[in-house]
This record gives sequence, C-alpha cells and structure tokens, in this order.
Amino acid sequence: MRNLKKSRRGGFTLIEVLIVVVILGILAATVLPQFTASTANAKESALRADLAQLRSQIQLYRFQHDGVFPSGTADNVVKQLTLASDVAGNTAAAGTAGFPYGPYLMGQLPTNPYNGGSGILVKATAISSTDVDAAAVQGTVKVGWIYSTLTGQIIANVTGTAADNTALSAL
Repeated sequence: MRNLKKSRRGGFTLIEVLIVVVILGILAATVLPQFTASTANAKESALRADLAQLRSQIQLYRFQHDGVFPSGTADNVVKQLTLASDVAGNTAAAGTAGFPYGPYLMGQLPTNPYNGGSGILVKATAISSTDVDAAAVQGTVKVGWIYSTLTGQIIANVTGTAADNTALSAL
C-alpha cells in the first residue's frame, strides 16, 4: 500500500474568509453613514455661505443706490448684481466711465448646492413659503434663488430641513 500523506495547501479556509467579510461589512455599515452626514453638512454650510454673500451684496447695492434694491426682471437683477451700475441702476461693463458701483458678484449668481440652480425668481411682493418650487425653471436655467424686489429678501429655492430642523428655505 502506498503511504498517503495528508497534504495541506497554504491558504484560508472558508470560515476564515467569511469572518473577514462579516467584519468588513460591519465596518462599512458604521463608517458610510458618517460620510453621508458630512455631505449634508457641507451642502448646508455652502448654502448658508451663499445666502450670506447674496444678502450682503444686495444690502451694499441698496446702500449705494439711495435705498433702492436691485429690481426689474430676473435678467435685470442679475445684471445689476454682476455688472457695474450708476446710481439709477443702469448697468454697463465693469470699468465703464459713469458706472462707479459694483459689480457685487463676479460673473453670475452662485449655484444653489441643493438643486444645482443658479437662476433667480424675482417677485415684486414679499416672499411666502408657497413660492418655493425646487423644480422651477426659467427658460433653460433652473431656479436656485427667490428674490423680492419689495423687501430685498432672498431665499434658497429648496425644500427640506437643515440640521437644526429649520426649513432650508428659511435660512
């Protein structure tokens, strides 16, 4: 009879592999939600920063234009904030003689981090919560902001709540 030796290959058993897979699954289940929360916090911070910038620049425009907020159509408001202007609110390219104010924002309005919109819905009345429509589009541009020429108030055109349970449109 032949002498049979048990030969064993060097490697991992099925049980060892399963234990490693289970451990990796547990680690993934605990780490991934932390990344999701970080993304939500980053969006909220970006939204707050964008709103602060927009609000401060609208107030600066008002100060330099004898108490008048940017006004007119959405296109007009964007031009008044992104181009140079005179005291009457007429606009021209930056550096044009006779247009000493602005630009208040460089290039365009910031993009809303929640809905990706950079367009602005302009209202001649005060803004209400029913004005928020996160899917709103003006032409081909998604509406990211809602602005009142009456009060100078600007809000994000987005639904949902912030980390402190405040409505995102009320930030």
